[in-house]
Amino acid sequence: MSTQKKEVMIVVGAGQISMAIARRVGFGMKIVLGDKKKANADTIAKIMNDAGFDVIPMEMDLSSRESILNLISEAQKYGPVTRLVNGAGVSPSQAPIEAILKVDLYGTAVLLEEVGKVIAEGGSGVTISSQSGWRMPALTAEEDELLATTPTEELLKLEMLQPENIRDTLHAYQMAKRCNEKRVMAESVKWGERGARLNDIAPGIIVTPLAIDEFNGPRGDFYKNMFAKCPAGRPGTADEVANVAELLMSEKGAFITGSTFLIDGGATASYYYGPLKPQE
Repeated sequence: MSTQKKEVMIVVGAGQISMAIARRVGFGMKIVLGDKKKANADTIAKIMNDAGFDVIPMEMDLSSRESILNLISEAQKYGPVTRLVNGAGVSPSQAPIEAILKVDLYGTAVLLEEVGKVIAEGGSGVTISSQSGWRMPALTAEEDELLATTPTEELLKLEMLQPENIRDTLHAYQMAKRCNEKRVMAESVKWGERGARLNDIAPGIIVTPLAIDEFNGPRGDFYKNMFAKCPAGRPGTADEVANVAELLMSEKGAFITGSTFLIDGGATASYYYGPLKPQE
């Protein structure tokens, strides 16, 4: 094994979207892949290593600052951290309200903050939010600022995130994803001080093993209706998300930071101005 230092990419969440992005932009790098289920990380690492990548799988819990710091510390052993891909999270049908807020909202905020302290000059990151954050009514400027700038350890104490103010798991998920986008804006200013960039991608329905479970589950008809009535007329693929990530993480995206890119086949447009518009 060569001890030569490589650029390092941190990937959080061993799913189809994370893997598609890592395969697109991670060649020649050391890729440190963390997932709450080590078996998932092992599976993706094997697929990628068998295809010529250099991936180290680790167990990592996004809801724990200690676990995040442990992953970053491991990554730094191999060289400068120049890329971050965060595709981790739990969905409304997978977890209770508290877990969604702890993982998707708090955990993502901590990850962006901590990687932002070590990201190398010229580095870039993407985090994956969701079209879901675009479905709820606009928050006040004050609420947006609280989501963007509240110190990470205070986030879950915010009044708007208390269980009595969260209707259900979908509402918790929407709040988490809205927070991700606001957090990316605020953190991108700090990343910029290090000469690095940070953006967000908000995918619509993307075909993954999880999505296929959803299509066959109790909310399946809802999802099928959504992609049937969006302008694209179909769900997306992880590789289409990777197309956008490749732009954002490459030199072609050098002037793009603090932004969110909605990639949903037009479902959000249809929700506001087309056949998916909720009936009064």
